[in-house]
Amino acid sequence: MQSLSANIVALLPEYILTIAGILIMLFEPLLPSGSSRKPLGWLAVAGTVAAGLASWYQLGFGTLHAFYGTIQVDAFSVFFHLLIAAIVLVTLLSSLDYFEGNATHAGEYFALVLFGAVGMMFMTCSVELLMVFIGLEISSISTYIMAGFRKGKATGVEASIKYFLLGSFATAFFLYGIALAFGATGSTSITAISQALGSSTTPRLAFLSLAMILIGLGFKVSAAPFHVWTPDVYQGAPAPVVGMMSTAPKMAAFAVLLRITFLGFAGMEHRWSALIWVLAALSMTIGNLGALLQRDVKRLLAYSSIAHAGYLLVAFTAFPQDGIAAACFYAAAYSAMQVGAFTVITQLTGYDEHIRTLDDYAGLALKRPVLAAVFGFFLLSLIGIPFTGGFFGKFYVFTAALHSDRVWLAVIGLLNSGVACFYYLRVLGALYSRQPREDTDLATSPLTVPAAVALTFTAVATLLLGIAPGRIISLAQRSATAASAPATTITNASR
Repeated sequence: MQSLSANIVALLPEYILTIAGILIMLFEPLLPSGSSRKPLGWLAVAGTVAAGLASWYQLGFGTLHAFYGTIQVDAFSVFFHLLIAAIVLVTLLSSLDYFEGNATHAGEYFALVLFGAVGMMFMTCSVELLMVFIGLEISSISTYIMAGFRKGKATGVEASIKYFLLGSFATAFFLYGIALAFGATGSTSITAISQALGSSTTPRLAFLSLAMILIGLGFKVSAAPFHVWTPDVYQGAPAPVVGMMSTAPKMAAFAVLLRITFLGFAGMEHRWSALIWVLAALSMTIGNLGALLQRDVKRLLAYSSIAHAGYLLVAFTAFPQDGIAAACFYAAAYSAMQVGAFTVITQLTGYDEHIRTLDDYAGLALKRPVLAAVFGFFLLSLIGIPFTGGFFGKFYVFTAALHSDRVWLAVIGLLNSGVACFYYLRVLGALYSRQPREDTDLATSPLTVPAAVALTFTAVATLLLGIAPGRIISLAQRSATAASAPATTITNASR
């Protein structure tokens, strides 16, 4: 009985989200054709809030093992559970009115968002590579479908197909890496891999397995050179989906990568840190240089997300305690400002998204001053202006790199931050220093209460992470301790 209850507590947020998603799928056919699907959206919101509260409840149990040691709930997994729940909540609030009058399948969308969140949360608490793979597939399948959710748009279909094909290819690398890890160590448990590598006679095979895993996860976080899908998919997918896709799945993949590198392959840090050094430098440089050439705002932010994946990878080259804590904090800061920016785009462009380029955003401050101000604030945070979460996140990451003697990588990051100023300020210039175009088909409907709550939440979070980051830093440091400490005992919950 104790084992049963512990297994339930360990996956309580995932159970809640799954039940809510199933209820949405059951209720959706019962609603009259053509009627609003908002009640289903509110059910999804309630399920997400309940899952977030369940994740917070899990903090009181310390480190909890379940399902024969394949699931480990600790401060690290709870940190990412809360982050994913917050991202999903903002996504749902911003898209409650997105499908009104445009799509009859909105109920499916709300369910897919919840099912995707289940996979992401499952990834962050799994310490068994095959369980990580299951969570990755649950998350990926949901996002593949959501990327092409605007079925009448050719760009949406293109985005979904490209994401599916390249994602399947990357998943094959990840699965092959798991097979090689089993061949090198005799186990697919991250803790067992760490213990086996201490006496392994096949370090080259183990490093090859890690390289394959890095390729698979590199696609999910859109790190260069595995980024080619990102601009096209972000351009064609619905704006609220892009806001979620560019944050939540990435953070889940980064959480898995943190566990695998700093715990599973900790004994080979001198090898994989050099590889990640190269990936970080490439991602920052290619992302920022690519963004300089963009006129489409969603494509610009797509290249920007590649660069930010590089900034976050910088933390992987630091010492474990500093690196993991910096990565966790940067994940929270980036998620707040990125999902907030796409929430603004969702409200401005509507379902059809007729405004796309910088010229279409010209003079927005005269037409929608509040949205322009909030959008500008998120752009300033993405630059890394002081008193924003983006500034403190970069400061934390680059400081961790300097403490670990990664001076040149920190210099490359600072130079790329300077390059990023140009294209972010170009968007700000279009908002405030140019006259609006008369033919711009800008969504003029008033800001709804759910969207206003979502924007307020992300803006306040971005601000607080810049001026009062103490609590998040404390939780990030606690997460770092949990992520880098191997599990030496298995509780009754896993037996």
